[in-house]
Amino acid sequence: MAVDKSGRVRLVDSVPLLHPEQHTIDEMLTGWRNQQLSRNLQISTIDQRIRFVQRFLEFTNEFPWTWTPAMAEEFFGDLRSLHHAKQSTVRGYQVALRLFCSYVSNPDYGWDRVCEQRFGTHPAQVFFDWNSAAHVQHNESGPTKRAFTKRELQTFFDHADDQVAVIAASGRKGYLPAYRDSVMFKTAYSYGLRFNELRHLQTVDFGANPHAKEFGRYGLVHVRYGKAKRGSPPKRRSVLTVFDWTPEVVADWLCHGQPHLDDGLDLFPSERGTLVTEATLLRRFRRYCDDLGLSPGLDLHSLRRSYATHLLEDGWDPMFVQHQMGHEHASTTAIYTCVSSDFRTRTLRNALDATIADALTPDEGEAG
Repeated sequence: MAVDKSGRVRLVDSVPLLHPEQHTIDEMLTGWRNQQLSRNLQISTIDQRIRFVQRFLEFTNEFPWTWTPAMAEEFFGDLRSLHHAKQSTVRGYQVALRLFCSYVSNPDYGWDRVCEQRFGTHPAQVFFDWNSAAHVQHNESGPTKRAFTKRELQTFFDHADDQVAVIAASGRKGYLPAYRDSVMFKTAYSYGLRFNELRHLQTVDFGANPHAKEFGRYGLVHVRYGKAKRGSPPKRRSVLTVFDWTPEVVADWLCHGQPHLDDGLDLFPSERGTLVTEATLLRRFRRYCDDLGLSPGLDLHSLRRSYATHLLEDGWDPMFVQHQMGHEHASTTAIYTCVSSDFRTRTLRNALDATIADALTPDEGEAG
């Protein structure tokens, strides 16, 4: 038996397999991987889905051609009640397992014939609408997740700067990483960046904005690793600089920080010369939040939420904010904000103004 690059199985003459069950599972996963690669999906997405299938295999201790809906429901009952998995995590498992079952049970790929020949049965789809979670809304972040208030954000940034000064004064190692992370926090907020967009920035990604010459060569940043659509490369966009303090922060880092960590183009290299991992930055973020007694509802993505929220609170045009964030639809931007939409804000303001005007206008009878 062999699997081609599009995931189809071909039966070939061979010697009997010593462990046909494990060999078949390995070939199924290889074929499924090839099928997903042919769809141009991200390697990280494919690897995660395969890990989900492997975890289900370990839980059931059964082979895919013997899976039943009851096994699926028991697995997710365990995932929800014992491991307290988030709703988005549960659905991620279900999507992966449902796709895998669709692959191995599709006659076009030939696994039904292989399993019938070897085991006297065949794989079937065991994930259906009635035992899987439906994706019914775009925003699935927990209700505790929120943006920083402006006061909280300023306190957080001040604390990050203070920690850099403390480490530098003590002579301990860690001055440059603390300095780098402080600049990363400020840059993420300054441009409303996702973590992956932030970590991939390079020194050549900044440019001048001819309509805002006061920012010099830091008038905009080219984001080259934006969130990709399924099967597509990362989405590019340019984000304009809006805060007058941002150029100074970036210029100071490029002068006194980045050259001492790396002689390459990466804006935020690690001590080993690689890109900073999310876990590394998140550990410092959480420690600073704990130091300040900030709520656990704040996370790295709160810097992006805060960017959109604060711009709208300050009266920036919602369409401008939408483009800065890289959203195709205004409804997506609204998910990130903690203020009412522009339409509702105008409606409220107009209603209040009309009420006040009516109250101040004398009746015609009174005027006579």
